[in-house]
Amino acid sequence: MSSDDWKTWRELRLAALQEAPYAFGSTYERERAFGEPEWRVRVDSPAGAAFVARLDGEPVGIAAGYLPPDGDDDVAMLVAMWVDPAARGQRVAERLVTAVVDWARGTGRGELELETTAGNDAAARAYERCGFTPFAGVPSTPDGSVWRLPLR
Repeated sequence: MSSDDWKTWRELRLAALQEAPYAFGSTYERERAFGEPEWRVRVDSPAGAAFVARLDGEPVGIAAGYLPPDGDDDVAMLVAMWVDPAARGQRVAERLVTAVVDWARGTGRGELELETTAGNDAAARAYERCGFTPFAGVPSTPDGSVWRLPLR
């Protein structure tokens, strides 16, 4: 996506925060207040990349990758992943993960990391299908789990 796609990202991100508020570290109320500049930066950040999945030309899912500024220099993050419930079961999540994996490999990072919230079993199953495993270096907490995928 480019910064010109910010309206599509905003629409899907706000839908995600309403449909699955338990799955994210932000809230619908907080992000609904963002203006155009904040949305453009989220879609077109030099430290990351945003992706939208489409079925029959309609946007049905989002995911983003970013390079944490003060994290492990070999790890990229997968964040903001969401698929519209009407599109689930059609490999949309796998396509989005593949896009972020390809982006992360292009940055030279050796691992892709993500976090799931406790009880988000459907997301955990999707990430397992994509090759992620729970990261032994960070134990699961009541809030969730950290998952990693080797890129090399």
